[in-house]
Amino acid sequence: MWVAIGVIIFILILVSVRQINEYERGIKFSLGKFSKIMNPGWRLVLPIFQSYRKVDIRTKAVDVPEQDAITKDNVSVRINAVIYYKVFDASKAVLQVENFYFAVGQLAQTTMRNAVGTVSLDELLSERDKISEEICKIIDEATDPWGIKVENVELKDVSLPEEMKRVIARVAEAEREKEAVITKAKGEVEASENLAKAAGLMAKTPGAMHLRTLSTLSDISADKGNTIIFALPVEVLDSFKGKEISSKDVKDIVTKINKKDV
Repeated sequence: MWVAIGVIIFILILVSVRQINEYERGIKFSLGKFSKIMNPGWRLVLPIFQSYRKVDIRTKAVDVPEQDAITKDNVSVRINAVIYYKVFDASKAVLQVENFYFAVGQLAQTTMRNAVGTVSLDELLSERDKISEEICKIIDEATDPWGIKVENVELKDVSLPEEMKRVIARVAEAEREKEAVITKAKGEVEASENLAKAAGLMAKTPGAMHLRTLSTLSDISADKGNTIIFALPVEVLDSFKGKEISSKDVKDIVTKINKKDV
């Protein structure tokens, strides 16, 4: 009889043993009432009278599905994100919410849509980190009574309608063209100022125009396949020596040029 009782007790103990891993916590109920949190190791849970539930306390990465949202400036977008959270109080995660996995996912979706509705499209595209921090803060405050700590929220992608993509592309192209025109105009102004200075300097210096003309001819004649027709105005001849010359001298110079193959 005592042997039978011992065997029954031994079997009862074997059936009652439960293993809690290091990354888990056990929530123990006695006669339906919360009893205590079971730490990692082998723990006894008596059948019929007691029950338990394991809670994983490791950080979880949840992919929030794509959500349709409308920005502050009435642009329709689709966004998705990843939320990282962990359970810091296993008893609250079991007692305060029915299914904290589902609850956190639904809360993240709602918060994302609300957060996107408070910013414009430009802010959404350029300030993702700021918006992610705001979403993380809101979700963390809401899940704190559930014993859940939200560590981070990252916006993965922001999808725009094809029409909006084309509009943004046209705006970007117009901005580039605007910058190009402004840069070209600035270059023209600087070039005209330098040309004016060069013209004034050459006008004050006798022979400067002659030297410039010869330099230009030298650059053109680098390609031997070119045939150069050089028109020689009287004003250029005036600058040869910095003084006036007679019409006879002009005729002699023109005659010599016509005899040579320039």
